[in-house]
Amino acid sequence: MKPKNCLIFGASGQCGRHLIRSLTKNNIKVTALTRNVHQKGYILKTQANPGYLEIVEGSIFDHNLIEKLFTNADLCVNLIGILFEKGKNNFNNIHVEFPKMISRYASNYKLEKFVHLSALGIENAKDSIYAQSKLKGEKEILNNFNNAVIVRPSIVYSVDDNFTTQLMTLLGLLPIFPIYYNGKTKFRPIYCSDLTDSITKIITDDIKENIIEFAGPEEMTFKEILQKLLYLIEKKRLLLPMPISLARMTAHIFELLPKPLITNDQLRLLKYDNVLSGKYKSNYDFKFNCSSRFEDEVNKYSYMWKSEGEYSKKRVN
Repeated sequence: MKPKNCLIFGASGQCGRHLIRSLTKNNIKVTALTRNVHQKGYILKTQANPGYLEIVEGSIFDHNLIEKLFTNADLCVNLIGILFEKGKNNFNNIHVEFPKMISRYASNYKLEKFVHLSALGIENAKDSIYAQSKLKGEKEILNNFNNAVIVRPSIVYSVDDNFTTQLMTLLGLLPIFPIYYNGKTKFRPIYCSDLTDSITKIITDDIKENIIEFAGPEEMTFKEILQKLLYLIEKKRLLLPMPISLARMTAHIFELLPKPLITNDQLRLLKYDNVLSGKYKSNYDFKFNCSSRFEDEVNKYSYMWKSEGEYSKKRVN
């Protein structure tokens, strides 16, 4: 049987690389758009067998190119998202206008499946520009492609992430680590491969559900996550609650940097728990295998942040 072709936007990111591996193992060809084929192409080429991956260089703002890609596609997955704004890469363009455009193309060219990666907890965060742009983008997608599947995961982690890796870097450098809202915000971290394997199942099993929430097996507060990371990298640090007024001031300063550590909008997001809402079906309702445990998976790559690096001794309890 001729393999189907899946068009992926955001293919060079954490979830994109894992999804390419998962889809191609299931006899699905992938067309991946990247801004710089020389910078990202060599990484993407290792994710699939020869003949199963086509890499196209271009911008998501090149509407003619984007539409042309849909002429040969059977499926589409949008993984593009940002946490802070920079120039044209603002929340409205990335989270609203781009999904609106590609979902319209998916409908016009009668694609079989459209899957969009969103985020958990965005309905509660009414004072967050990020969250509200995500919600607006979801509505535009469902207006254009009513059988689209919106995937809403909690924090996604792996060796390729910007979450655990950045936190371990900062914990390795700072003797005192600030925590916001006393570190009580709750999360259900989900391992990246578990999420992308589930997206593959959504496609191969033709699951029809507009919104599916995704969460890992453990509920942890932000403070507990930091404590687990400190244990894994064998460091001791003071976790100091920071007054929100002071946090806002430091966030204003960070926002001047090309890649801010935290923004005021992210501070507002941290007020809200990132757990299953109970309003929609979740990965557990569909029996997706999302059982990877946070400490077990992070332990596989945390040695890079230990004092001895790859030569560090394994901890024996």
